[in-house]
Amino acid sequence: MKKEDTNITDHLTRLEQNRDLNLGEEAGTARTHNSLAYVKYLLGSYEEALANLKKSEELTKDCYGDNCDERLIVTYGNFAWLHFHMKQYAECKRYLDKLKEIKEKKTPVSTSVLYPHVVGEMAWALFKFTRKYYGRAKECFRKVLELEPEEGEWNAGYAIVLHRTESNCSKIAIQQLRRAIQTNPDNDELKLLLALRLARLKMFDEAKDLVESALEMSPNNPHVIRYVGKYLRNYGSVDWSISLLKRALDVAPDSAFIHHQLALCYKQKKEQLKDKFESQRFRHLSISHFEKAVTLDSGFIVAMAQLAALYSEDGQIGRADEVFQTALSTAKDKTSIQALYLYFGKFQQYSKCWPLAVRYYKDCLKMGPDTKDGKKSGENLRKIASKRLSKNRYDTRALGILEFIEQVTGWNQSTTEDCEHVLESTCNEKQ
Repeated sequence: MKKEDTNITDHLTRLEQNRDLNLGEEAGTARTHNSLAYVKYLLGSYEEALANLKKSEELTKDCYGDNCDERLIVTYGNFAWLHFHMKQYAECKRYLDKLKEIKEKKTPVSTSVLYPHVVGEMAWALFKFTRKYYGRAKECFRKVLELEPEEGEWNAGYAIVLHRTESNCSKIAIQQLRRAIQTNPDNDELKLLLALRLARLKMFDEAKDLVESALEMSPNNPHVIRYVGKYLRNYGSVDWSISLLKRALDVAPDSAFIHHQLALCYKQKKEQLKDKFESQRFRHLSISHFEKAVTLDSGFIVAMAQLAALYSEDGQIGRADEVFQTALSTAKDKTSIQALYLYFGKFQQYSKCWPLAVRYYKDCLKMGPDTKDGKKSGENLRKIASKRLSKNRYDTRALGILEFIEQVTGWNQSTTEDCEHVLESTCNEKQ
């Protein structure tokens, strides 16, 4: 894993938060200490890396007792790696000998056995390091499930990475989330991920049952509360969501995710209010939590884009442009870049810079016409074209926009008859 593929400081902060929010999941915490050791190695803090590996070994032995040999392969390999780089070659050999003993005990004859836990730990490490590695992580989880299809850890990991990468209506992601819950019946976070997907498909009864079950079983788990808050913001009570997220913030004050969810709640409250003073108050509350989220996680691209859009709305155009430019230079994965194009298009549209707005909406649409952000950009482009055509039905720029949409999506609006349909739709929207 390459240091330049992630913001190593932000990654360290997230790992330390996961470690500090230890909720009795010793196996997961041991994995976190392994990842922390690697980050400390990258930062040149070898002694701290060594301490994290020792803690990982200790937690693994406490969790699995005499059956921990295979689960320690990765940790012992990391010990050997670290001691080698510390030029402690005798200690390096000692851990290599431990690995040799495990191998001989497990497979005295074969030298080509694939160890499931090595593949599984590789999957988790890739998944947690950066979004850029999600594809590799997905492949590792798929491979390890072929070896151990009933293992809860691998089913959960595969479900989460599919949730992060598959479209909202993906049957594959929903099926795997159901499978993961079967093999991890006490994992309430998985229940909430499934609830969010089911709600998008209007399957509210089952989604509501999952949310109530998760909240009842894990009322103080900040990882659970944050997703309950997200669910309520989207499909229930914004005020209740704010109340729950504030409670979660008491437990995890440095969670960028929770600050982000609170910012979105206050933004939604702002949009519901007609009173100008109250609307401005909630906009400033939203801005403050977006700022906190970005401060805690400087790679939180979507939060940066949303913050910039609110700065623009608040009349802080210079700050908005500065944040957007920072986000564009920081973004590494396709999903984040596409989201930025959408928000940057909105920013330019709000600033009355229509040519740049059209340019960024087009870039967003080209990156993925079937994604949520791509579809939104397509809608915004059609509205811009409709507005121009309402003033001049032969406007060549507007017709060019519609032709571009047709080329990218197959949405046919290039004929005069279709353009008239756009005008009719626009009039209906105004009514």
